[in-house]
Amino acid sequence: MGLPDGSDHGTQQTEALLSAAQEMELQRRDYHVERPLLNQEQLEDLGHWGPASKTYQWRTWFRCSRARAYSLLLQHVPVLGWLPRYPVREWLLGDLLSGLSVAIMQLPQGLAYALLAGLPPMFGLYSSFYPVFVYFLFGTSRHISVGTFAVMSVMVGGVTESLTADESFQQSLNATLDDARVQVAYTLSFLVGLFQVGLGLVHFGFVVTYLSEPLVRSYTTAASVQVLVSQLKYVFGITLNSHSGPLSVIYTVLEVCAKLPETVPGTVVTAIVAGVVLVLVKLLNEKLHGRLPLPIPGELLTLIGATAISYGVKLNGRFRVDVVGNITTGLIPPVAPKTELFATLVGNAFAIAVVGFAIAISLGKIFALRHGYRVDSNQELVALGLSNLIGGFFQCFPVSCSMSRSLVQESTGGNTQVAGAVSSLFILLIIVKLGELFRDLPKAVLAAVIIVNLKGMMKQFSDICSLWKTNRVDLLIWLVTFVATILLNLDIGLAVSIVFSLLLVVVRMQLPHYSVLGQVPDTDIYRDVAEYSGAKEVPGVKVFRSSATMYFANAELYSDSLKEKCGVDVDHLITQKKKRIKKQEMKIKRMKKAKKSQKQAASSKISSVSVNVNTSFEDVKSNDAEGSEAKVHRGEELEDVVASNQEDARAPAMTSLKSLGLPQPGFHSLILDLSTLSFVDTVCIKSLKNIFRDFREIEVEVYIAACYSPVVTQLEAGNFFDESITKQHVFASVHDAVTFALHHRKSGPKSPVLATKL
Repeated sequence: MGLPDGSDHGTQQTEALLSAAQEMELQRRDYHVERPLLNQEQLEDLGHWGPASKTYQWRTWFRCSRARAYSLLLQHVPVLGWLPRYPVREWLLGDLLSGLSVAIMQLPQGLAYALLAGLPPMFGLYSSFYPVFVYFLFGTSRHISVGTFAVMSVMVGGVTESLTADESFQQSLNATLDDARVQVAYTLSFLVGLFQVGLGLVHFGFVVTYLSEPLVRSYTTAASVQVLVSQLKYVFGITLNSHSGPLSVIYTVLEVCAKLPETVPGTVVTAIVAGVVLVLVKLLNEKLHGRLPLPIPGELLTLIGATAISYGVKLNGRFRVDVVGNITTGLIPPVAPKTELFATLVGNAFAIAVVGFAIAISLGKIFALRHGYRVDSNQELVALGLSNLIGGFFQCFPVSCSMSRSLVQESTGGNTQVAGAVSSLFILLIIVKLGELFRDLPKAVLAAVIIVNLKGMMKQFSDICSLWKTNRVDLLIWLVTFVATILLNLDIGLAVSIVFSLLLVVVRMQLPHYSVLGQVPDTDIYRDVAEYSGAKEVPGVKVFRSSATMYFANAELYSDSLKEKCGVDVDHLITQKKKRIKKQEMKIKRMKKAKKSQKQAASSKISSVSVNVNTSFEDVKSNDAEGSEAKVHRGEELEDVVASNQEDARAPAMTSLKSLGLPQPGFHSLILDLSTLSFVDTVCIKSLKNIFRDFREIEVEVYIAACYSPVVTQLEAGNFFDESITKQHVFASVHDAVTFALHHRKSGPKSPVLATKL
């Protein structure tokens, strides 16, 4: 192997290091070689293979940069990675048939969902072409079908109708009603794409984790109800006022009921016949699922048949059945979004961006798990964002993925997004040449297509029964989400649902399960004594555990539950102890004061007696009397000092619970199992310190067990450890703490042999 060019000194050094490495190998093989091992500097030099030339460094940098750039390109444009390795023989036929099947569904749904968005039907076809092809280039899911979706369309429709209901708004845009709605829709699509791309680039894909499955399913169910209500005007052939904001669904239903006498019979009959045909074809497809290579295109056949009948019978002229009208053919040039609408649409755009991504990534992960591949949530966010962003320039409204089309794409043999590219090219053909053929299509038929396709989402009402049996907290999230979305509309309902879901998480963190642990006999396993009959408490030791981490919101509850589970009124016991110690101190002070007064009286009596003695007797024995009196005073002072020292020595013994006549706890050691502690804050640290202080006041020693190293580091940073609380109180497991507590109780405080030092 050739080495890079270098200096002679570098070559000699390399040869010396190689010989040293060979001698190391001889040592490893048990050969006796008297040569010292290589130090760290020599090993690093050996790893560098001598100094490299500048040419080699530039060449290496260029290769690394090129490889890194190619890796980033493959990461953000996944089609470059899988398309060159596409197995044509195995997958192409399935993708072609799948793409054709999806396109057959995409056509009627695109026309119908444009009505949901309050736009002319042609813009539904645009939204079924541009975003689909963009996702083919940037998406990582192989089976989801991106395009128009009922929930997204009704959210867009709510925005377009609420804004354009004001005539001054139309005048500010200098446009007709339809043109104003189109401008709002593609500007909204641009903003939605901008949000999604931005969040994807900063790796914000984890935001979908805050949208739980019950929340998403309930939200889509409530949205399907709003979709159903929005189509009633096309089913009955009546004209309704535009309602937006909270309670708009309720107002719409009330207005429909009030205008039922104005119903157009021909429109109702058309919608019923189209709906019955669609349901029968779907049932037939389900029955013949294993026998047919492709499902019967009921929606496309219904559209073609309804258009032919409408054109031949003149449904619009004779029976006042409203039809689609003129459909322009051909592609339209790109236009810039209306920047003056950004401030008005930014809130709705963010809500639509989050909902669209949540639906797409949920379906994408379902198919990925089923077929054994990985979906990158951040790249999906970027791909969906680029679909909406680029689509906004071509007057598309925001899109996501459709559950019904995705299931068809998978079941008909689709393996990759080549099926999506095929379906988008088929839609392109319709846009360029065949779109004008559907100008006599009754809108009631499109309404029937939408309502029949809501069947899957309407089935989600069965979640109420299943969640009632399995998890009633999730049921509460489901019900609150549904009611909030129905009453407050889709954007506000989503915000309320997310806030309520997060509040429930906080509440559940504040109300964890607290338990006292006991040892399973002859093991080092500790379990809740209330749940496991075989677990027995260790005599003299209490082991306490919480099912959730302790932080500022539940720290006080943790302390209260600990004292309750221990069966000792700690606060009352400490209060009584302080009161009795105070009484004892006051009694001692009174005794000292009484002794002092007695001594003063005795000394004054002695001095008065000595004054009345005969003068001559004083002269004779003056020296002896003075010596005796001094001895008496010195003896009394010595007695006072000894008595004071004896009282101080007895003081600690007199402050124990037993000496004070107070009941002692039934245990001498408390072990806190902190295995569920994932982080600590300042309130948690203060609470733990208070627990140590309070239980030591009642002569119970406290230990910490099963605390993870990062948490111990946080405790150190928070100045938890000091002279009274040391690392000797921290143990790797509950069993280690129990063993030490029992040993410490027997041998005294100077035997921390079994303590686990961290």
